[in-house]
Amino acid sequence: MTGQNKTQTVSEKCSRRSAIQRCAAGILATGTLHSSIHLEASHMAAKKAIQPRPWIKIRGIYGGFPNAILEKGQTPADYGINAIWVGSGGLEHEEIERYHELGLKVFAEFNSMHSANYLQEHPDAAPIGPDGKPSPPPHGWQGVSPFDTGYRRNRMDEFQRVLKTYDIDGIWLDYHHSHASWERAEPEMPDTDFSPTALQQFTTKTGIELPESTPEAAKLLLGKYRDQWTQFRCDVFTDWVREYREIQQATRPEALLGTFHCPWTNEDRNGAIRHKLAIDLPAQAKYLDIFSIMPYHARFGHPGDPEWIARQTRSLGKLLDLEGKPEEKQKIWPIIQLADWGETVPVEQVAQVLDFGTQQPATGVMVFHWSGLSKQWKKVEAVGEAYRAMRSEDD
Repeated sequence: MTGQNKTQTVSEKCSRRSAIQRCAAGILATGTLHSSIHLEASHMAAKKAIQPRPWIKIRGIYGGFPNAILEKGQTPADYGINAIWVGSGGLEHEEIERYHELGLKVFAEFNSMHSANYLQEHPDAAPIGPDGKPSPPPHGWQGVSPFDTGYRRNRMDEFQRVLKTYDIDGIWLDYHHSHASWERAEPEMPDTDFSPTALQQFTTKTGIELPESTPEAAKLLLGKYRDQWTQFRCDVFTDWVREYREIQQATRPEALLGTFHCPWTNEDRNGAIRHKLAIDLPAQAKYLDIFSIMPYHARFGHPGDPEWIARQTRSLGKLLDLEGKPEEKQKIWPIIQLADWGETVPVEQVAQVLDFGTQQPATGVMVFHWSGLSKQWKKVEAVGEAYRAMRSEDD
């Protein structure tokens, strides 16, 4: 999902501009040079700052089996990697066994609320907007209604099948939130789900009577009863997590249950993580082992501020009362952006991003994503350099 911008040389630009424009271009070039020097200095400082970090137990990569490493006659351990995340649809018995033999943990990613194929045969499972009609997919991200009983059964059955079929060390919920496109600097988060089932369940649970007209009911739920509506929706998504946990405990109890989730605090974007996405992390915590916050700094509008990663992780720690201590039940393992998606992540920034991504309360980390990194091998080498530096003597 990355793009390439065509660039022109300085001479080409100058040949078509006035002297004033050439002067401005020179200033811009000087600023770019200064920015590059600053980036390199930050990179060197980060490299020096990364010392053994015994609290970091997991050094992972997300996005599939890294066979390109093996094809080079090397192993993931040569790069300090001890864990991988693979989409549940890409799991293979032989590959799992191979990476287990190499000493790696193999975790699966599970698509919770974004199985758009289900809607092709069950269009009534689409999320409903305030106008009473199916909500269009924002930026192509098609969610499914959490109130559709058939879809819920479909996801739980598939979740159980994955756990039964594959010898995985854990499974992570992905896209477990309401119908939205938030993985970008300017998100699009439509108000949903005003389905007849949802409105009836809301009335049953709260005792609040709603008009029969969906637009009129939605106006009340987004206004006068906003807080009650938000909590109701959050509770539904939390209950899904409860059921996932029950299945995991009954099927593969030794496996970890994690979640990939939005990196915003409850104060960011006017509380959108709850009001729009229906994510209540403290409520979900009783059913989860690992929280993998997704602070993609470049993608989310902070390309020059990788320290944002550490700030968001610290805020999550405060929210969940986690400090990164060994005795804590829940853990925070951020997934951080190194592949280019939206804004470019330069190789000079890799060490700095990993530095901020592995500060406590984090006790593990993974990099996003292998398909992109494997095409930029200097980044893979930079990840290896940082991961090796983090290893402690008993690792």
